[in-house]
Amino acid sequence: MVTAPPNPSSFAVAVVGAGAAGLSLALALARAGVATALVGRHAPVADGRTVALLDGSVRFLDALDVWRVIAPHASPLAELHIVDDTGSLFRPPPARFVATEIGLEAFGWNVESARLVEGLRAQARAAPNLTLFERDAEGLVAGETEATIGLAAGGTLAARLVVAADGARSKLREAAGIVPRTWSYPQSAITTILAHARPHRDVSTEFHTRQGPFTLVPLPGGQRSSLVWVMGESPAKRVAGLDDDALARAVEHQAQAMLGAMRIDGPRGLVPMRGLSVPSPVAPRLALIGEAAHVFPPIGAQGLNLGLRDAASLRDTVVRAVEEGRDPGSRAALAGFARSRNLDARLRTTAVDALNRSLLASLVPVDALRGLGLLAMTTIGPLRRVVMREGVLPRLGAPSLMR
Repeated sequence: MVTAPPNPSSFAVAVVGAGAAGLSLALALARAGVATALVGRHAPVADGRTVALLDGSVRFLDALDVWRVIAPHASPLAELHIVDDTGSLFRPPPARFVATEIGLEAFGWNVESARLVEGLRAQARAAPNLTLFERDAEGLVAGETEATIGLAAGGTLAARLVVAADGARSKLREAAGIVPRTWSYPQSAITTILAHARPHRDVSTEFHTRQGPFTLVPLPGGQRSSLVWVMGESPAKRVAGLDDDALARAVEHQAQAMLGAMRIDGPRGLVPMRGLSVPSPVAPRLALIGEAAHVFPPIGAQGLNLGLRDAASLRDTVVRAVEEGRDPGSRAALAGFARSRNLDARLRTTAVDALNRSLLASLVPVDALRGLGLLAMTTIGPLRRVVMREGVLPRLGAPSLMR
């Protein structure tokens, strides 16, 4: 591990935030030879959350030499089944999507969030060109040629580009005067890890209910899965308050007993359903990635994968600028990054928001459109394959380390 010097230091890039997005960007830049600082304390929360890393994200982690550490703790998502459980008059038959149809072994791999962050953190501690400041950032002042970050307990550091990877309540975003648009849904998500009597066979199953999606995602071992159960806020609080046996029975009932008897096998969490977007992910000497730039519900495995695409895309932007002798923190250098990330984030946010609101709407025309759309994807091969490929990784402007 490279220790942080006691005096103010200057770097090409300073990444603030020690979550998965910030860690992956700092590692990617350091491996490309860019002098990088990583600012932030690591304190993982045990709330039963996992992340389904889609194929592009796995390629990115493999390029960072992190995937080999995480892979033994991840389970492949070879198939995705969607079941309409809304009771709609236009309820389509269950849909089945298979990764081999688009030439992949799996759409992605599911792993506990804490394991992912620990794997990235271990690599960061040993990476050359990467200095760790295990303190919080307390302010940002953007200057003509560099920005200065204040550190908790004293001290500063300077960088030509500062990256805010400090989450939905980003202090750097606020310091830069970027005002996000925020919204909320009348729902919460229960998260936990389950053991079950029947094998999942690497199949992720998503039930669409009138209160939101209910999703079971495979974990290693064949008979463990993670749960994301979205429902109204009041019912979610009531269900989250059940003891382990009662919660397991409720999950088994909602899953139509498809995996047999259930047992709670990990910590649980209750996650509010909310959204956030920004007018632009860049400001003078600053770029936003991950939840500092966009937040949406835990539906469709898009949140962290979008944040990792932010990281991989910004890595390409910075490396290109450095190789061409340009200032990586200038507006000109960041313009392309801002355009591509705005488009990707807006498309994903719109899709997730539309799906979630369509389940809550209970309107016949909305039900009909949703049912027809799912039916079209299951019966029209070319459309299904396009949707699967774009869901895994957008082809337009894919970052180099994700190809």
